[in-house]
Amino acid sequence: MSAHRTLQRMVVALTFLAVAAAACAQTAPPPYTPKSPDDHALSQSEANSIAYMKTLFYNQREYKKKMNRYAASLMALTGGGRSFTKRMARPDRGDYVVGYHGGKDSFSVTLTPKQFAPTRRAFYMDSSGAIRVQADAPATAESEPLK
Repeated sequence: MSAHRTLQRMVVALTFLAVAAAACAQTAPPPYTPKSPDDHALSQSEANSIAYMKTLFYNQREYKKKMNRYAASLMALTGGGRSFTKRMARPDRGDYVVGYHGGKDSFSVTLTPKQFAPTRRAFYMDSSGAIRVQADAPATAESEPLK
C-alpha cells in the first residue's frame, strides 16, 4: 500500500510540475513600448543597443575635439571625463556583440545580435552618426537607415 501511495504522490507532483512548466512557457514578455516619438527600437534589447551607439558617437565627438582623431579602440574612449565606461568597452553587450574599427579620420561600429529574431536586428554606425539597420544579417554602411 505504501508503494502505491508513493507512486500516486509522484504522479501528482510530476503532473503539477508539467502544468507549471507549460504555464511558464506560454507567458510571453509584454510587447516593447517606445519611450519617445523617435524611439525606433522593436525591443528593450534594441533600445539599449541604439542608446549605446548614440553614447559612443557623443564620446567619439568629444575625443576627436581633444585628440584631433577618433579613438583607435573602444578602451581609448574610457576615462578623461567622458561617459564611456570600461564596461561599455567590452564587446559582449548581452544579446549583442560589438565590432569596432577606429582610425584618424573615421570610425565604424556594429552591434550584431548573438541570435537574430524579429525584435533583434543588427546595427551599424560610422563617423557620420547615421545608424543603419539590417534585419537578417550583420548591418553595413549599405544597410537601410534606422527609421
